[in-house]
Amino acid sequence: MTLSLLLVEDDEVFAHAITRALGLRGYAVTHTTNADAASHTITETNFDFAILDLNLGGHTSLSLIQPLRASNPKMRILMLTGYASIATAVEAIKLGADDYLAKPADTGDILNALLEEGHEASPTSALTTESALEPMSVRRLEWEHIQKVLAENEGNISETARQLKMHRRTLQRKLQKRPVAG
Repeated sequence: MTLSLLLVEDDEVFAHAITRALGLRGYAVTHTTNADAASHTITETNFDFAILDLNLGGHTSLSLIQPLRASNPKMRILMLTGYASIATAVEAIKLGADDYLAKPADTGDILNALLEEGHEASPTSALTTESALEPMSVRRLEWEHIQKVLAENEGNISETARQLKMHRRTLQRKLQKRPVAG
């Protein structure tokens, strides 16, 4: 029996590599690049697994978690992101994602996260044990705060910038940078 997997990823190169690697392992992968196409696909196909890129060209894929869960309550859902933060991890887990993984992640990491049935998702699974023991740097605290406010504003950059009393372009530059580890 072939297991079906929905991959929602806007990075075509990464999506191609993951689709190929999972295909070689026996998964039937359906790839979409945005939330609208994914929403349409969810209504047509019942998936066993889903991998969602958190940031889809400035939009979030968090809104896909509940429809996926409704279509198949036993589905394993993995949130994958290059911009890991505690705020988005907590939000994804609260909405029903089974795990949260920071990029870069290889096929082995992804399959481990998807297949760990007994694994309980943790909002800090994207952080290492060592970094969880050390206090966060000021830059990391700033990143976490920005992510929290951005999540509260449902990804609205302009409103987030207003609330943070920051120019919108400055906020966009900060969001384009990778978060600092500690």
